[in-house]
Amino acid sequence: MSDTFFNPHQRATVEAAMARIIPTDDTPGAREAGCVDFVDRYLSGIGYIFAKPDGSGFEVLEGASAKAWMQRIEIMRQRYVAGLLDLDARAHERFSANFVALAPQQQDDILHELEQAGTRAPTTLAVNDALAGPVSPQPALQQTSTEVDLDFLPLLVTHTRQGFYADPIYGGNRNRIGWEVIGFPGPASLKDVHTGRYTTLQYFADGEADKVREFHDGL
Repeated sequence: MSDTFFNPHQRATVEAAMARIIPTDDTPGAREAGCVDFVDRYLSGIGYIFAKPDGSGFEVLEGASAKAWMQRIEIMRQRYVAGLLDLDARAHERFSANFVALAPQQQDDILHELEQAGTRAPTTLAVNDALAGPVSPQPALQQTSTEVDLDFLPLLVTHTRQGFYADPIYGGNRNRIGWEVIGFPGPASLKDVHTGRYTTLQYFADGEADKVREFHDGL
């Protein structure tokens, strides 16, 4: 089973668009963090949805769960294919070239045009959902339903954020670049989180860490 979905042109276009969403400036951006690897592998099938809590790989989805997730993946695949065709069509209409061949400012113009053209609701996810997914008893960093309701551009923005900040086991955040940009050291692996050797409580706002402790004590 292939762990990629995009053809070379689609992949290059996604990478170029992501590089405008989190551009490279005085710090690395989406290109350096490998955000395209995150989404390319995510859309490849259902083999990379839930990382095992010990960091040893990914859960095998079966039965109804596998069917539901494959339906979600297929919806997002279709949205990407149509969205990338639209990007190129707009780029040709404005600048007579594919999106990936445009100068950065021209690419920004096309993305702004696409943003203005969006009419479906919702057009974005809450920041917490876009970065890490909703609270779930399962060890997942992916969305389970809300992302399939997004138009192409908000979906791309969501996946760019996830690819930049999610645990590297999901394919993005190459060399922990996303974490380094925000000064977050992160765990050595998910196993360290699962076993309690690593905690993020020190990053919670005053009083919030106590709420988390109380929640876990009550489980």
